[in-house]
Amino acid sequence: MLPPPPSPASGLKYRRIILKISGEALCGKEGGFGIHPETLLRVAAEIAELQRMGVQIGIVVGGGNIFRGLKGASAGMDRSQSDYMGMLATVINSLALQDALEKQAVPTRVMTAIEIRQIAEPYIRRRAIRHLEKGYVVIFGAGTGNPFFSTDTAAALRAMEIQAQALFKATKVEGIYDRDPQRHEDAQMFNRLTYDRFLVDKIGVMDSTAVTLCRENKLPIRVFKLTTRGNILRVCLGDDIGTVVGEES
Repeated sequence: MLPPPPSPASGLKYRRIILKISGEALCGKEGGFGIHPETLLRVAAEIAELQRMGVQIGIVVGGGNIFRGLKGASAGMDRSQSDYMGMLATVINSLALQDALEKQAVPTRVMTAIEIRQIAEPYIRRRAIRHLEKGYVVIFGAGTGNPFFSTDTAAALRAMEIQAQALFKATKVEGIYDRDPQRHEDAQMFNRLTYDRFLVDKIGVMDSTAVTLCRENKLPIRVFKLTTRGNILRVCLGDDIGTVVGEES
């Protein structure tokens, strides 16, 4: 029998979140392939710490470390076909993350937008919310279930559906910059950014469909570096790290 969910710790700014993790983050290096076990376990340990503090966590994982739909399309594949392949890649990452979380004694459910009943539950909004209320970490696989939509858009959509208080975008850099910090030493990081500025400047951290959806529903986006130990918890506590995308800069 599952124990009762942890009571929310004091000081938490966000009690229910969607965490978006790129598939690339799980392979341990930029442009790499596959899943790096040590990186996977480290990410799972941070999520486990957050879950034990009573935060209700939904996760959307990308699949770029295995297959990227746009890359397949650019190589001549049918775009819909390559996007479906990318969705299946996210399911592989979701199962790997579930296994790592369960090794941390965290109850976890994988729900997929494409039915694969032998390995995961089909996504049902009310059931997902019930899982969260019972203390499960819920991993949403297969994107939106539709081609031509990114996993960023899937993360924004699931955030609205489960009534999350924020969308956490964990990236390879500290936040959102005015230019690529890996190419420009003088790049300046934004502490605050409006949805409109994000869209007008065509900032590539998230796609415009996801940001527009968040703007229409006034959902704050927190962008921060995943590889810095403890960052996920610090953002949940409301610490001023990374970049906040919202209505006011």
